[in-house]
Amino acid sequence: MIPRICCAIFLCVSWAAAADAGGAESSYTAADFARVRKFDAHVHANTDDHRFLDIAAKDGFETLSINVDYPDFPPLEKQAQVAHTLQAADPRRFHFLTTFSMKDFGAASWTADRVRHIDAEIARGALGVKVWKNIGMVERDAQNRLIMLDDPRFDGLVSHLEAKGIPLVAHQAEPKNCWLPLEAMTTQNDRSYFRDHPEYYMYLHPEQPSYESLMAARDHFVARHPKLNFVGAHLASLEWSVDELARFLDTYPNATADLAARMTQVQFQSQSDPDKVRRFFVKYQDRLLYGSDLTENPSDPHERAQNPPLDAAQFPLEADAFWRSDWLYLATSEVQSIDAIKADVKGLALPKAVIDKIYYSNARRVFLRLPR
Repeated sequence: MIPRICCAIFLCVSWAAAADAGGAESSYTAADFARVRKFDAHVHANTDDHRFLDIAAKDGFETLSINVDYPDFPPLEKQAQVAHTLQAADPRRFHFLTTFSMKDFGAASWTADRVRHIDAEIARGALGVKVWKNIGMVERDAQNRLIMLDDPRFDGLVSHLEAKGIPLVAHQAEPKNCWLPLEAMTTQNDRSYFRDHPEYYMYLHPEQPSYESLMAARDHFVARHPKLNFVGAHLASLEWSVDELARFLDTYPNATADLAARMTQVQFQSQSDPDKVRRFFVKYQDRLLYGSDLTENPSDPHERAQNPPLDAAQFPLEADAFWRSDWLYLATSEVQSIDAIKADVKGLALPKAVIDKIYYSNARRVFLRLPR
């Protein structure tokens, strides 16, 4: 979970959309934003005050709120309670993913207990399961060994997900910037996050697994479970290269990827080669899910700041600005100033049909339990 910092001032400079062999394409405009049906497949609604529901409805979004075993979030039981409450309030727009605790991993009853928990949450409306970067970077077994995602002790649980057709959203590793010194990072949002979260800043922890070893474990896991409906959160932690992400998607046909909290890394690449980035989105239009990683946490002045908004009272305004910034970049031909990379970034003006998939229909297909 890494906040993305963007300038609130949008420079309305047109950029003609690239043409395919068939001729000029039709793209959306900024004015189309609220009227187009959209789905944010990666948010964290950790309060039940309805502000998330209200701004999502106003901006034309359904949302998928992801419960996660993150120490800066409320306890897992509280996250589940909030998800149940919000889904009951607006089942058409609000959806959620469950997760599970790694406590006592490897114990004889661990798999059966977690399967029962997952099935109970699916029965209450959960659309899938989330695993987080604590697998591979934090959690250790009874022998004090780091637990990697491809550990065979997950096989029973994953076989259950495969058999039931339950999607698994996986956040493994971190942006590649995490293994670089602060001054070498490509985006300001990464720089600020890892400065504030040194426990996850791998440059400071050379004793921890390398980026490459974490990606290898993740890839081994996906290869071992070809029937699993797998979603690589945060561009599958390959945000630094659309070429590498393309190779991942080509290699694993059961995988998709969400865009949550990685848009600035894509924008950084489009500064040098916008046509390549645009071609990537067009080619993989069926494999990408829009996500923001917007987070509404309970107010606590003693906790570290999470994703936007920094001021809980300003959540609707900041969420709206965040969503509209992404829309301008992906859907329109306008230019906006992105503070995280200190640059003006041209919109990709993706065709309407591509936007409709990335922003809506792909999520409907991936999360099959969504109400029709």
